Amino acid sequence: MKMTPSKLNTFTMFKLPSAFLCGVRTKVLNEAQCITTVKHKWINQNPFKSMFWAVQGMAAEFSTGAIMIMKIKNSGKKVSMLVTSNNATFTKKATGKITFVCNDGAKVDAALAEAIKTGEGQAFWMQSIGTNKDGVVVSTFNFEWSIKVKN
Repeated sequence: MKMTPSKLNTFTMFKLPSAFLCGVRTKVLNEAQCITTVKHKWINQNPFKSMFWAVQGMAAEFSTGAIMIMKIKNSGKKVSMLVTSNNATFTKKATGKITFVCNDGAKVDAALAEAIKTGEGQAFWMQSIGTNKDGVVVSTFNFEWSIKVKN
């Protein structure tokens, strides 16, 4: 069964309800990239009337993790995945609709191929950049993912 943005949004509703309630949605998922969005609203704002950093983090992390979920599923192997480190930079107040784009599909391919080939765990960094409706970068998130093929 092909993984689609609609199926990921349903997955989010049942398995990640806080992300779903805060408005995190997957818009695009393909071999190269994943795009998620989240809209600033009362439930996900901070006291400064902008989007809470953790909500941005959920949308950003999901844009990196969704690519891995899809590629692991397509590999037919049982692979564990875990965020081991992350960092973020905030450059503008996040209001309105924020779009997070991760273009690191090729990094996942390389790490997954190496993990399958060697049986060794692999760690690698993925980036998701959040922009507002005007295309201005509001935040940049980097996640170090660790993957390992299960026996």
